[in-house]
Amino acid sequence: MPAPLLFVVSGVTQYVGATVAVGLFARLAPASLGWLRVVVAALVLIGWTRPWRTRALWTWPALRTAAAFGVVLAAMNAAFYVAIDTLPLGTAVALEFAGPVAVAAITGRGWRDRVAIVVAAGGVVLLAGVSLHLGDDATRGLVAIGVAATCWAFYIVLGRRVASAPTGGLNGLGVALAVGGLVLAPFLAHGAGPVLADARLALLVVVVALFSSVVPYGIEQVVLRRVSAATFAVLLALLPATAALVGAVLLQQVPHGIEIVGLVLVSGAIALTAHRDDATREVPPPA
Repeated sequence: MPAPLLFVVSGVTQYVGATVAVGLFARLAPASLGWLRVVVAALVLIGWTRPWRTRALWTWPALRTAAAFGVVLAAMNAAFYVAIDTLPLGTAVALEFAGPVAVAAITGRGWRDRVAIVVAAGGVVLLAGVSLHLGDDATRGLVAIGVAATCWAFYIVLGRRVASAPTGGLNGLGVALAVGGLVLAPFLAHGAGPVLADARLALLVVVVALFSSVVPYGIEQVVLRRVSAATFAVLLALLPATAALVGAVLLQQVPHGIEIVGLVLVSGAIALTAHRDDATREVPPPA
C-alpha cells in the first residue's frame, strides 16, 4: 500500500477511535479515559514486542529517556481528551498542531518557518475565537488543547534523543507508555473505576486504545521508514482535515465559514514546515 494512503488510514483510524472516546465521556472522565488508553496500549505493545528481550532498554539512561517520552505522551493524550469533550474534533486537532509548528518556527532558519508560525497563528486565532462562542466550557477545552500542544512541542524537542535511544520505535514505545501510565496513575486512575464493573465499557476502552494508539503508531513507524521527514510533514497537513471529516460524519460536527478558513491556515502552516534537506528529523504522532 502506498505510504500516503497508509498515512490517511492511520489518521482515519486514530480519529474514529477519538469519536468512540467522545461517546464514553458520560461514563468516564475524559482525562481518566486518556490514561486508560495509554495503559491498555502499553499492555498490548509490551505483549507484542516483548521488550524484556532487549537488554539495552533496561539501563538507567534508556529508562530515563523512556520516562520523559512516556510522561509527555500520556499527558498529551489525557489533555487531548479533555479538549475534545468540549471542542469539535477537527478544531482540537488543528489547535494542537500549534505546538509542532511553533517548534519548527523557533528552531528553523528559513523564511518558510517564519511564515508558517504567522499563518498558524492566524488559524489558531480564528479557531479559538469561534470556539469561545460554544459556551463557558469551551475555555476549559482551549486550555486543555494548549496543554496538549505544549506537550507535543516538548516531545518534538526530545525527539532526537528518543529516536537515537534504545527506546525508539515500537519496541520501546510500550515501555515508555507504561512509565507514563504509572506516573499519571495517582492523578487519573481513580476515575477509571467504572470499567471494572462493566465488561462492555472495558471492551470499548480497548477499542479506543487499539484505534487511537496501537494501530496508528504502528502505521506511522512504517510510513516514517518509507518517506522523508519533509514528505511526512506534508502528510501531517492532512490530519486536521481528516479529523474534521471524521467529526462531521460520526459526530455531526460540521465546520462552517471561519472554522474552515482556520483549518486551511493551520494545514498550510504544517505543510510550510516541510524541509527537503532534513530527511532525518523525527516527527512524532499527534494525540
